[in-house]
Amino acid sequence: MLKLLKILAKTGDVTVKYPFKPLDLPDGFRGKPKYQPDQCIACAACTTACPANALTMETDLKSGTRTWQLFVGRCIFCARCEEVCPTRAIELSQEFELAVTNKQDLYETAIFSLTSCRVCQRYFAPQKEIDYVMALLVQSGMDINEIESRREQFETCPDCKRRQNVVGEENVILSQHIELGVKL
Repeated sequence: MLKLLKILAKTGDVTVKYPFKPLDLPDGFRGKPKYQPDQCIACAACTTACPANALTMETDLKSGTRTWQLFVGRCIFCARCEEVCPTRAIELSQEFELAVTNKQDLYETAIFSLTSCRVCQRYFAPQKEIDYVMALLVQSGMDINEIESRREQFETCPDCKRRQNVVGEENVILSQHIELGVKL
């Protein structure tokens, strides 16, 4: 028996003293998603990529808001949201102790305001998303005055843009295509 105790003393501890000592996590550990709503543009790329449907986004066109929500209870920590986010607003942290006493503590929510169309006044896109696109154009080298002159175009919904481009007899001459035998 003494011989066994000597061997155990030489070997030392083979387990970690967690939770009494902090746990050393390896690089690349995927824990709870850390969300930064001030960086988010509410583009919904993360909600589309989430295989567990832990991320949801609901648009309320009456109030002009878009609500982003994360339910950590459904998250499988796959990091797809981190991969597709264009602004790095969501990334996985090293936090893994997620036990709570109230289920509502597992939800994280952010609300974004939508821009109303300059033509029809319907809400269609988050203002932050439009500002992000304009900032990308500035970063690509486009003149800031030229971009600002196109703000009205950015703040017009796709339906109104389509109507402005297609409607009008001078834009579309169907009889010319029909006479030439061109199939539409």
